[in-house]
Amino acid sequence: MDLDERRIWLARHGETEWAKALRHTSHTDLPLTAHGEAEAVALGDVLRGHTFVLVLASPMRRATDTARLAGLGEVARIDPDLQEWDYGEFEGLLTSEIRETYPGWTIWRGPWPGGETADEVTERADRILERCTAPEVTGDTLLIAHGHLLRVLAARWLGLPAASGEVFGLGTATVSILGWDRDTRVIELWNAPCAP
Repeated sequence: MDLDERRIWLARHGETEWAKALRHTSHTDLPLTAHGEAEAVALGDVLRGHTFVLVLASPMRRATDTARLAGLGEVARIDPDLQEWDYGEFEGLLTSEIRETYPGWTIWRGPWPGGETADEVTERADRILERCTAPEVTGDTLLIAHGHLLRVLAARWLGLPAASGEVFGLGTATVSILGWDRDTRVIELWNAPCAP
């Protein structure tokens, strides 16, 4: 299979209480809500029938439960590089709360006290993309992970800096596809909902 025939599918995990409330969630290992579980099942309905030669998931419960409920639990391999951007001291906070101390703050521009910098997240994203495009990966890949990390992956796929992920909105339990137009990397599908 030619490189331009292989695609990388991205699936964001189902809803959690903090995702619903827009709280920054990286290392806090929250379960899916009942709605998030239904989203994960709907995600499985969308993915059913497609063949993936490699399925990787974040080690966080919200991602592994999404993989399991989508019917991919037995084939998904855990990849620590798929963990969400480490928000450090901002874990669990709303953007409005962070901006009380850091006016105009965004995850994309920082600062990141006690967390990961954009450069550190870029390194992880680049390693993931290298794994997905390695010669031994002869078909489509599926990555089940988190909002900010998947947005960084999309930016890096296009050769853009991590901060460009800011323009790629991404809901829970959505499917996106990174692909090719001849030899140019493109986004074939973005933020397609899998509503239950």
